[in-house]
Amino acid sequence: MIARPTMNVLLTGVGGQGVVLASFVLSRVAMSEGYDVKQSEVHGMAQRGGSVTSHFRFGDKVWSPLVPQGMADLLMAFEALEALRYANWLKPGGLLVYNALRINPSPVSAGLASYPADIDALIKAAWPNTQCVNANALAAQAGTVKAANVAMLGAISRALPFAAETWEAVLRKAVPPKTVDVNLDAFRLGAASAAAPAATCSTTS
Repeated sequence: MIARPTMNVLLTGVGGQGVVLASFVLSRVAMSEGYDVKQSEVHGMAQRGGSVTSHFRFGDKVWSPLVPQGMADLLMAFEALEALRYANWLKPGGLLVYNALRINPSPVSAGLASYPADIDALIKAAWPNTQCVNANALAAQAGTVKAANVAMLGAISRALPFAAETWEAVLRKAVPPKTVDVNLDAFRLGAASAAAPAATCSTTS
């Protein structure tokens, strides 16, 4: 049997956006499909809008949990500036999927720096293989903006070798029972957005 290659995924966002839950779901989906999984979280200063990143690697045999810089197959960014910040972690041909959302980091909130007005153009200039997702709008359409992280999972699902049935089975167990239907709807909307990207997708606050 031909060994399945190791795939490297880097997730990044701001504290409170559900990066850790998304990483947990990813790991459970991969394990359910028989992959060896390694992951590692790096928590920033969440109360101050700090970055939260999660390294996720899966394959037939994975030895290290950390994605080397310049080796990520997929970058999943829950906030636009985080996408720009970590674009250089992708390997040539890698895919950047980001949520078109602006959350001011601490220096911007304190008036010490400015948030780039042309953030979407800067992201595309930094990494051409980019998919913009209106994840918060999709989640709101599903029933609650809190499911934006699950909408993002849907958006990246087509780029990963996992069955839709596995994703949904894991989500049913990973989210609170009362929110299962909303989260499944958010996931499906995210997946549909990847299949047919919106004509316009620009970052909003």
